[in-house]
Amino acid sequence: MQTIFIMVKCELGRTYDVAGELVGNVEQVSEVHSISGQYDLLVKCYLPQEMDIGHFVASSIQLISGIKDTFTLIAFKAFT
Repeated sequence: MQTIFIMVKCELGRTYDVAGELVGNVEQVSEVHSISGQYDLLVKCYLPQEMDIGHFVASSIQLISGIKDTFTLIAFKAFT
């Protein structure tokens, strides 16, 4: 399993719509957090090991209406 975090910048007034779409319609999305700073949302996703991260982000995330920009981080290890 691969864990990635995607920072999402939304069109003005669309943050809650985008968050709802991500949580409700993208099965790989685990959590969506509203954040401060340059981006509006932080999205945590779990992908199968064989899934291409770039293709997932480009086809399943960036095409959602209301998203202006994304920044993807790949997690190496979770510490608990």
